[in-house]
Amino acid sequence: MSEGTEQLLYGKVVIPGGVIEEGVVAFQDGSIVYAGEVQNLPERWQSLSSKKTDGYILPGFIDVHVHGGNGEDFMYSGKEELDKITSFHCSQGTTAMLATTMTAPKAAIDKVLKEVHDYKQQDMPYTIIEGVHMEGPFISPKWPGAQNPEHIVNPNVEWLEAWESQYPGLIKQVTLAPEREGALNAIAWMDAHGINAALGHTDATYEQVEAAVEAGLRQGVHTFNAMTPLHHRKPGTAGAVLSDDRIHAEIIADGIHVHPACISILAKLKTNDNLILITDAMSAAGMPDGDYTIGDLPVEVKDGIAMLKGETSSLAGSTLTMIKGFRYLVETVGLTVEHASRVASFNPAKRLRIEDRTGTLEAGKQADVLMLDDSLNLQGVWVRGRQVF
Repeated sequence: MSEGTEQLLYGKVVIPGGVIEEGVVAFQDGSIVYAGEVQNLPERWQSLSSKKTDGYILPGFIDVHVHGGNGEDFMYSGKEELDKITSFHCSQGTTAMLATTMTAPKAAIDKVLKEVHDYKQQDMPYTIIEGVHMEGPFISPKWPGAQNPEHIVNPNVEWLEAWESQYPGLIKQVTLAPEREGALNAIAWMDAHGINAALGHTDATYEQVEAAVEAGLRQGVHTFNAMTPLHHRKPGTAGAVLSDDRIHAEIIADGIHVHPACISILAKLKTNDNLILITDAMSAAGMPDGDYTIGDLPVEVKDGIAMLKGETSSLAGSTLTMIKGFRYLVETVGLTVEHASRVASFNPAKRLRIEDRTGTLEAGKQADVLMLDDSLNLQGVWVRGRQVF
């Protein structure tokens, strides 16, 4: 790991609104000091050590929905396991993430919160864990997906209050089924406390989603997956996510969870910084095919596709990485590099309310930076100005 704190990166620099073909990014002491055209680089930065690419310089990716990787699961993690997860995803371009839990007994969720809280008190050497995304246990038993239905409970504000009191600001997002008893109260509470209320694993009607949006819900989890589908007379959950501009839509861009045509439709509708690339990666990400678990459920991975063991229709997260998802958006779905960069970096930063310090390449922000070649393969990853890969 390089500890250098001064660097010039030359290439096609992706900035908000476009790409500078002959650009440069300069950073010092962990912060960007210049991002723009080479010809306008201030003289005082021109002597810094430099790297060049024929490809792109991008802001680091931010994954708000990831369960693990490198053989480890956030549900069973201490410092060593968290280092393994974050080091792998950092090597794939993720510079910030939310540690995502599963539907599980409260005691198991308690343990994850404590481990992540303790980890955040230390120097995080790889991907920065910004907080926790709690996927469940407040979901629908009709759409459990790879969540264990035995642990599903109704939304519980008392639990949320206790967690927030013990670990202020740690929980950044909670996925729930908005049609469940107590959901609207929980959504309103989360909205008042700066926690992203997101729908997922839900049997909600269009009307129930709209009621939840009025209460403060603003996000759809892995859009199209584990939710009521779009029908021309019953728009369902998917129809609400597609049509309501207030809802930010997560998407798993791996060609397995969602057809590229549906991703293209979603991208054409979500044009207000409200489309978010996620991986939903589980422990098998970065590992060979074989037997794994997600939470406490057995999973078989074959040809990189994770399925609940013994089933043929229940996907169990993914083995996707952010760099692969980014390339898929560009090469298969047809997004521009600048558009895909916003979907993978700025939009999630905005949802996490950290866009003032990361998510774009601008002077004054953290030097969370990626260097790609002209085929969109990673050549370097910097987190807060420190080259990690």
